[in-house]
Amino acid sequence: MERARSLPPQAYFVGSAVFHYLGPAFAVLLFARVDVLGVAWLRIAAAAAVFALWRRPWRALAAMDRDGRWLLAAWGTVLALMNCSFYIAIDRLPLGTVAAIEFLPVIVLAALGARTGRNFGALLLAVPGVYLLTDVQIGGEPLGVALAFVNAALFAMYIVLGHKVAQRGGPGSGIDGLAASMLIALVVVTPMSGWAAVPAFLDPVALLAGLGVGISSSVIPYVCDQLAMAKLTRAAYALMVALLPATATVIGIVVLGQVPTAVEVAGVGLVVAGVALHREPAEPEEVAEVADHTSASSPAEPFEAGAAMTR
Repeated sequence: MERARSLPPQAYFVGSAVFHYLGPAFAVLLFARVDVLGVAWLRIAAAAAVFALWRRPWRALAAMDRDGRWLLAAWGTVLALMNCSFYIAIDRLPLGTVAAIEFLPVIVLAALGARTGRNFGALLLAVPGVYLLTDVQIGGEPLGVALAFVNAALFAMYIVLGHKVAQRGGPGSGIDGLAASMLIALVVVTPMSGWAAVPAFLDPVALLAGLGVGISSSVIPYVCDQLAMAKLTRAAYALMVALLPATATVIGIVVLGQVPTAVEVAGVGLVVAGVALHREPAEPEEVAEVADHTSASSPAEPFEAGAAMTR
């Protein structure tokens, strides 16, 4: 694990980008054997079991303060709701379409938080892209589109809460916090979708596939996210998610045979361009860090602004 922590955050993000949608692509294939919500439960349950055996998250929970426990409870609830809405959406819409919609809140929040020409331009690129994608699908799958937008809002919350967990430090942070949140997610999701997973317990193939989906969808990418978030500011991490809609489209083609139309390719391209263009405003601690470093620097040693974005 120590060797893994020494890798650059970009390496973790590439791993997350690949598995973030590779696992769900296999989950779509599992839909033929298990109800959609049952697959969502299997994913969370498998991940929670792996984390429980690996990290013993109850120890981290016991060592945390009240605010930390509330943070993990909120994150676990978001994980449960996000996975259910995401799976229902990809059961009705192409994976690339859901992925592109997923990143609209990141751009909207950036534009509202920093009213700059750059962020306004990002919004002008992303909104038409999402319109092209949803206009193709909304006639036949309004529920899929609606849940894709619900998933998008929850994904934005996942980034915000996950970054807070990664940056906390001390007991319950990072991967241990993720493990505890996954247990909470299992508690939240069971009343909603546990019933749909019952037939899988009579199907060994479905159980093994569910375990694989849980590891490839919720263990590997979420651990990679935590390792990347621990080294990146939220703004830098949000910028890198521009890779994900394109990754989802490629995986949809290779694994599911979901070849996008020209209009859908244009829509994904506009969303990716919008995410790549946007910038979040510097967070208060970053501004203070820049100011302190600038005042302490001599003319012979100018401050490198980029260093504040990669701490």
